[in-house]
Amino acid sequence: MSRMRGIPPGILLIRKIRGKDWSLTTYRYIILFVTFIAYTAYHASRKPSSIVKSVLDPHPDSVNNKNIYNFNYSFNGNDSMKGHLPWPLGDVFIKSGINGTFKYEDEGWEPFNGKDGTSKLGEIDVAFLAVYSLGMYVAGHLGDTLDLRLFLTTGMVGSGIFVVLFGMGYFWDVHRFWYFLSMQMLAGLFQATGWPSVVAVIGNWFGKRRRGLIMGIWNAHTSVGNISGSLLAASVLDYGWGWSFILPGCFIIVAGIVVFMFLAAYPEDVGFPYPSDSSPNARGSIRDDSLWDEGTSNDEEAPVPRISSVNRKGVGFIGACFIPGVIPFALCLFFSKLVAYTFLFWLPFYLSQTEIGGERMSVKSAGNLSTLFDVGGIVGGILAGYISDKLKARATTAASFMYAAIPSMLLYRSYGNISKTTNIILMIIAGLFVNGPYALITTAVSADLGTHSSLKGDSRALATVTAIIDGTGSIGAALGPLLTGFLSTKGWDAVFAMLMIGACIAGLLLSRLVCTELTERTSSISPRGRNTGEAPLSQSLLREGRR
Repeated sequence: MSRMRGIPPGILLIRKIRGKDWSLTTYRYIILFVTFIAYTAYHASRKPSSIVKSVLDPHPDSVNNKNIYNFNYSFNGNDSMKGHLPWPLGDVFIKSGINGTFKYEDEGWEPFNGKDGTSKLGEIDVAFLAVYSLGMYVAGHLGDTLDLRLFLTTGMVGSGIFVVLFGMGYFWDVHRFWYFLSMQMLAGLFQATGWPSVVAVIGNWFGKRRRGLIMGIWNAHTSVGNISGSLLAASVLDYGWGWSFILPGCFIIVAGIVVFMFLAAYPEDVGFPYPSDSSPNARGSIRDDSLWDEGTSNDEEAPVPRISSVNRKGVGFIGACFIPGVIPFALCLFFSKLVAYTFLFWLPFYLSQTEIGGERMSVKSAGNLSTLFDVGGIVGGILAGYISDKLKARATTAASFMYAAIPSMLLYRSYGNISKTTNIILMIIAGLFVNGPYALITTAVSADLGTHSSLKGDSRALATVTAIIDGTGSIGAALGPLLTGFLSTKGWDAVFAMLMIGACIAGLLLSRLVCTELTERTSSISPRGRNTGEAPLSQSLLREGRR
């Protein structure tokens, strides 16, 4: 007899209190919510390093060779502090070093405040992302063989511990580069568990018909995580940069506990059959692609057929690479993530060094303002998912967004310093086109390929395929911030040139798939064209996979 995976303790408790089980639709809502919180916490814990860059390595052009940061407090006549509300409740722009403000003088933090400080910050980023990308390949295979709930919980708690330990370097007065480097590398290793796991869970619970839109909305957790991480880190920057790591680190630990309590990673483990096991009498068949349809009307009281999720075998790494479309999308994501993660890690630093409307803003304000890039990313992810569902053309949608990102970045670099309003508008537009294809490839495309028709029988490749695609992309994510650390010393024009070249290459890598999708769409108009009802990847890929 096969061993059952454990039902999450939180669900068992709620079943006991309610006296009955949840419906299929309720479980799907819970899955979306819990995985959304989980990956929001992952991204929030990555954001602090970008917020504190300008504190660790201050800008050299400051008053009296010191670095004066406005921490959003001002004095009245009695020298009592009067707090300004943080964004989004207060102002986004707070000028740096204005008279009459509470000033905190700092010369940076050794070892990041020397001549090679910017390069060391780049090395910290690349160390995190390099270990993250390499760990992703291993984590993907483990995610298809181990209990996803326990695997994800371990990764979140472990990641949170090392993020907190990085921040503790402030309170322990640590000035050894190897300490911060090792904390980032260990955090990156545990972070690798996240993305393959959450995408696999979503793929287990949702069908393909509206996957682009559903996952586009769900993928807003990436931008929400970046925004919340920025706001959390900036909100406690007044009390020392160490708190900017400790608070997001505690957030991901708490989210990991929520995952352990409530995440049902497999439909079988709470009584719903996997598609290959479903039958006309099975409760709440997952075969239905609708998010809301639940199968039978009395599924809360119906008997629960228990089907073990451990019987299905995983697909090997090499076998997953040969799934049609995996390699082109993986290479495209390499350059797409190079662009996206350069903004993620360096945008606040860029803003703190750039005059906008003739004024330079504080470090905290730069962190607040950078969140608007992710606001555009939320819109871009949803829009890309919706368009790709309607056109049934994932590659065409992704490539079009990447090409559109080129002029959007050029306009932002050229005209973003004219005024505050212009900067905000152009930043949101750039975020839309940069994050749109990144979100589409890492969610709907990965889930489509992980359940590709070329996979025979009960084999699973969701986490493995996701790890191959996102792991390859993460290598680019490591390369972008590293190059930025060196290129920024020569001027930001060189950095933006690198980003535009990367976006162009990302679009070109999908050219073959785009041509195939356009050809098939044209042929479908003829009497001989037909709709197979498969996932919205190109039909030629599906036919190739069946050979």
